[in-house]
Amino acid sequence: MDASAEETGLTQFARMAPRLAAAILLACAWSTSAFAAVPVQGIQVKATYPHDTGAYTEGLFYLNGVLFESTGREGQSNIRKVRLKDGAVLQSQAIQRDMFGEGVVNWGDELISLTWRDGVGFRWDLKTMTLKSSFAYPGEGWALTQDGTHLIMSDGTPVLRVLDPKSFKIVRRIKVTADGKPVANLNELEWVKGEILANIWMTNLIARIDPKSGTVKGWIDLGSLPETRTRMDPDAVLNGIAYDKAGDRLFVTGKNWPHLYEIKLTAPKDARR
Repeated sequence: MDASAEETGLTQFARMAPRLAAAILLACAWSTSAFAAVPVQGIQVKATYPHDTGAYTEGLFYLNGVLFESTGREGQSNIRKVRLKDGAVLQSQAIQRDMFGEGVVNWGDELISLTWRDGVGFRWDLKTMTLKSSFAYPGEGWALTQDGTHLIMSDGTPVLRVLDPKSFKIVRRIKVTADGKPVANLNELEWVKGEILANIWMTNLIARIDPKSGTVKGWIDLGSLPETRTRMDPDAVLNGIAYDKAGDRLFVTGKNWPHLYEIKLTAPKDARR
């Protein structure tokens, strides 16, 4: 590792440290059976597809037969169009090298993407993926999805922002709770059948959130996936949810994972352990 690479690695670690500490505390809370009244579902893997192990996945969605993915880390962040069957990158655009890319979503003929702590978002042409404009927002940017009327954004707190797609102004806020307790580290988001699915950063769980009340209706436990059991890189965590509405298919992956999975949810079980 040369000096510049070492400096970049140390800088990224320093920026990630508070986020990592919060995630560790959250994991400890779960280990003491917090949110025990919320039902837990497992999964069945229906299909397995290749995924780029160089993709530090921050955002993912499925549209018109292909996947759209955003990746993070300074100097490596980009948005890309990916062919499902073989993981081939069909198109990509780099994000400014000093920025840490985060979530992405489609709106009309645009892609809208976030950055982590830079307070800058981007609008890209959906077809050509060329940059159209940028905009500012307060706080951190973690993930985006949309419900057909508004954008929904996570920022690492237990509160999701519901946004006007054109102005990016906050329309309302959704405070997310499970068994009456706030749920932080809401990461990658996906709108599925009237619910918000959210990866909980640094865990193997996806929350099924009621968008009206913010209540977590259930947890989806993905701890049976191979990458959650044999993780060599501590940052290579579950993150990435995509839904094919026409085909009723749900996909998940993780940061630098070699696979993307099509999954089917199993019946809920008692969350108490």
